Amino acid sequence: MSECDHNCASCNKECDVPHTEKPHELSRIKRVIAVMSGKGGVGKSAVTALLASAMNGKGYKCAVLDADITGASAPKMFGVSGSVVGDENGIYPAESKGGIKIMSSNLLLENETDPVVWRGPIIAGMVKQFWTDVIWGDIDYMFIDCPPGTGDVPLTVFQSIKIDGIIIIATPQELVSMIVEKAVNMANMMKIPVLGIIENMSYVVCPDCKKRIDIFGAGKTAAVAEKFRLPMLGTVPFDAVISKAADAGDMDNARVDYLTVASDIIECGLPVVGHK
Repeated sequence: MSECDHNCASCNKECDVPHTEKPHELSRIKRVIAVMSGKGGVGKSAVTALLASAMNGKGYKCAVLDADITGASAPKMFGVSGSVVGDENGIYPAESKGGIKIMSSNLLLENETDPVVWRGPIIAGMVKQFWTDVIWGDIDYMFIDCPPGTGDVPLTVFQSIKIDGIIIIATPQELVSMIVEKAVNMANMMKIPVLGIIENMSYVVCPDCKKRIDIFGAGKTAAVAEKFRLPMLGTVPFDAVISKAADAGDMDNARVDYLTVASDIIECGLPVVGHK
């Protein structure tokens, strides 16, 4: 039996594999990781940038597809501004100082502070075009920064793009269990493996006594990860290095050790524990 290429248009077999679109013919993307959360405000975009920076630091060619159309932040964090260019072949992504390729709605606006006041289908269509119409070139790892929740845009991402794995971002609060469960259940419905969970805003270290302070109490994420048989990929504290890098557009150089496990799992392609 030949291997499925996820092109349902050329297949007469009935199966439960979601239809996916092919990327631009001049794009060669080896692996795609979606970063998602069940709610907003968990620092998903910052963690996406850190993951891309970590893998770029290992010598891989990386890209960030900013699917959070109405809350785009990737260009700002990587110090990229201005409009992207295109020709008869397609659209070319912007590139950070460190060589990370980026496509975002903010790179299509006259002013980066202009609001994107669009309805769901138009937003979802733009995300799909970021995959099909952008000439990404050779990419080892693409990270997709999904908007929060389980609505139109995450659904478009999972149905249109062949995702190799999902990383779920959570925070230490008690309600994390419900949030993570929604994200895990959506991933299972779409038959996409969950690589693991990252707890963001986990704690803060006192600058004077160096004592760890759990602002939101002891994190619940590890227990939730165990419940769903998912690996913990890292805990990211409140860290001035990260926030200063994001504000300065220098996430290329925000090299921290908090996501070493996550980057190793992404690099090695270890077996997924929690996917059904």
